[in-house]
Amino acid sequence: MESSKSLIQSLVSDIKKEIFSNDNLHAFVSSSAYDTAWLAMIPADPRENNYPMFKNCLKWILENQKEGGFWGETDEEGLPTIDTLPATLACMVALKTWNVGQEKIEKGLAFVHDKVEILLKINYQNLPRWFLIVFPAMIALAQAAGLELILPQGSKGVIADVLFNQQQILQTEELVDESRYCDLPLLAYLESLPPTYNVHQEEIIMHLSNDGSLFQSPSATAYAFMATGNIKCRRYLESLVQDCPNGGVPAKYPMDEELVKLCTVDHVQKLGLAEHFDEEIEKTLAQIYRDQKQCKSKPEKTNILSPTKLYKDSLAFRLFRMQGYDVNPGSFCWFLKHAEILNHMEENCEKFITVMHSVYTATDLLFPGEYELEEARAFARRMLEISVKRNRDHNFVISKGFLNAVKHELELPWIARLDHLDHRKWIEENKITTLRVGKASFYRLSSLDNKKLLQLAEENYEFRQLIYRNELEELKSWSMKWRLSDMGFGREKTVYMYFAVASSICLPSDSLVRLISAKAGIIITVADDFYDKEGSLSELEVLTDAVKRWDGKGLQGHSKTIFDALDDFVNEITSKCHQHERSGIREKIRDIWRETFVSWMVEKTWSHKGYIPSADEYLETGMISIAAHTVTLPASCFLNPSLTNERLKPAEYENITKLLMARTRLLNDVQSYEKEKADGKMNLVLLHLNENPKGCIDESIAYVEEIVEVKRKEFLKHVLMDGFDDLPKSCKNLHLACMKVFQMFFNSANLLDSEAALVDDIKKAIYLPIDHSSRPFVKPLPLVPEKPKNDEVTKTTVSFHRALRNRPSINMIKNPSSGTIAIPRAGQVNIPMRSNFCFI
Repeated sequence: MESSKSLIQSLVSDIKKEIFSNDNLHAFVSSSAYDTAWLAMIPADPRENNYPMFKNCLKWILENQKEGGFWGETDEEGLPTIDTLPATLACMVALKTWNVGQEKIEKGLAFVHDKVEILLKINYQNLPRWFLIVFPAMIALAQAAGLELILPQGSKGVIADVLFNQQQILQTEELVDESRYCDLPLLAYLESLPPTYNVHQEEIIMHLSNDGSLFQSPSATAYAFMATGNIKCRRYLESLVQDCPNGGVPAKYPMDEELVKLCTVDHVQKLGLAEHFDEEIEKTLAQIYRDQKQCKSKPEKTNILSPTKLYKDSLAFRLFRMQGYDVNPGSFCWFLKHAEILNHMEENCEKFITVMHSVYTATDLLFPGEYELEEARAFARRMLEISVKRNRDHNFVISKGFLNAVKHELELPWIARLDHLDHRKWIEENKITTLRVGKASFYRLSSLDNKKLLQLAEENYEFRQLIYRNELEELKSWSMKWRLSDMGFGREKTVYMYFAVASSICLPSDSLVRLISAKAGIIITVADDFYDKEGSLSELEVLTDAVKRWDGKGLQGHSKTIFDALDDFVNEITSKCHQHERSGIREKIRDIWRETFVSWMVEKTWSHKGYIPSADEYLETGMISIAAHTVTLPASCFLNPSLTNERLKPAEYENITKLLMARTRLLNDVQSYEKEKADGKMNLVLLHLNENPKGCIDESIAYVEEIVEVKRKEFLKHVLMDGFDDLPKSCKNLHLACMKVFQMFFNSANLLDSEAALVDDIKKAIYLPIDHSSRPFVKPLPLVPEKPKNDEVTKTTVSFHRALRNRPSINMIKNPSSGTIAIPRAGQVNIPMRSNFCFI
């Protein structure tokens, strides 16, 4: 255990330096092989054309070819994405331009030949606009460069369709069309426009940004510089290369630094590592929150859809709200006010799946009266459901891990998920962390793929498991010592209870809090079953009286076992308090247990007499008998900062505690009404049905579920915001952990009463190590392809152009006029690549 702790501390120290203390955030963004290739093509002197202006870019290409022979991104299983096709073509052209890397060119040609068909066909129904613009241009560029590009016969039809779609885009779209909402205009793909698509030089310069870029695209700006020689373009490119000393440049520059920081914080939290970087996370979020509050620049037009902005705004909202900052839903719900934007998003829902996932998760944190968030949640859910349905089969446009994350989010709400298991799922399934912004389909934050960060996440998870196994063995011994695991009736839930507590209270330092909570849960389960099933009325009256007096003399059998275990448990808790606090805390904890036992006795008496209480009368007792506060409040005394003695008094419970008690009772009622009806007990679902005899059970369930939802919003506001309860943040978080446990047990069924429903989750949480398996790259490529026969090249090229000729004729030539330029293609080569995938 000590060696694991030492390794974790060492990794934490390294990551703080590499990620949280690194001022060059552009180094966090993965290099784009395609954009790097375009910078590598720029000659230092256009007149001489004998060496590259940016030698490091060419060096990066030479050093970063993947084992399969390609350049570009892979998915979480190591398989190439469709972005590798244009990226590989561009990189080969860059190498051919300077007559270097012939062996690498041959490997790249082999990759294109072997994989172009399968990549295109797998993604055929999901090919994004950027690919349709860029890929045909890269084919033309490669052929113009003299590369022996061999395209298999099986890909002929798909490539012909891609070319036809490219022609349609170029023919129907304006060079700069602001009505496209999120798609970058054609001018942003300047390097991909064919020679016949004449562009005014003045139009290029007119659309340069203040930083000298063309839509912040390195590839388009590189081409603009070669075409115009504009000094602003050159300075932009030089600044870009200076910020990327390793030679590889990103697909977009400059990057939104706040977005990089927010994504890093989000990723670290999802990996379960927040405990190690609390100070850094708080500092980062506080700075961004202040900057956004103090920003005096003019607001962006809200009738223009920016997927990146919507992603960032919704992510910031969620992170800020979880941290307790005051944030307005309007900060990201602005898109709801524009029908045209909503229609565009619905028509292109797959493009927005990452954005909608971010919006949907932000709406997990709804407060009362936030109707905008409710509308945003409904819209995002509908979009995600459509996207998942359309992407059931694996494709390379949307990663498999991300699609699984979306499905999981839709199937199991955040309030019903346990943090520890969520951390595991994120570690195992999100092997690739991408943002979809800029022109490329994949735009990865390399800081999120940091090997040390992932190693730390795995070590940290398995270190917790080691602690949990030791604690569980201790708990089992305690349960056996007091014979609570061998009562002969009811539910034996020692492992269930510990699993639920440990998975929601994850910090290793909270061992005492976990054990107190788990022991309380075990005693409650045994005692509740004794009152419900085993004990006679007279036995229960004697036991209740003994608890009220806190004197077990005269008790026998199960009553004595329960009381003795309870008495020892309370004494154990108080023994861990400071000497001067023990007597006061002991009596207050006893009072909590007294009212809990009394509530069970009241309910037993109602059942025995057939008494039907009013709804208010029932809830007054039921919110105590569910015993959520009985678990939470005593354990809160050992948090840091801890709960004060005064907050343990039943008459002085905070509103957050009362909301916890009420909502957990109603969650139980919705899932347990059939069982309780058979046992002759009452709950709110049955009471409502009794008071509305003309109604049906579904209406009564819906009535209670509506109350549950209202209470959820109120509860979250009390947990996350200051000023509503006089409790420290740590105690509020324990209330939230308890709520999530109850929601997990009673979300869609009564899992607490199931013998097998949670077995797999228990294994993952406590016993099974992280799954490190990943599939290797399928069918490794040969290092050097076989030399094709001459007629094979001819046949492929002829069939390629025949496919074009058989397409409907479309005039691609714009009206020429003085001042237009046909981009010069110096003795080497030039032409196209990337486009926007407009869904972060």
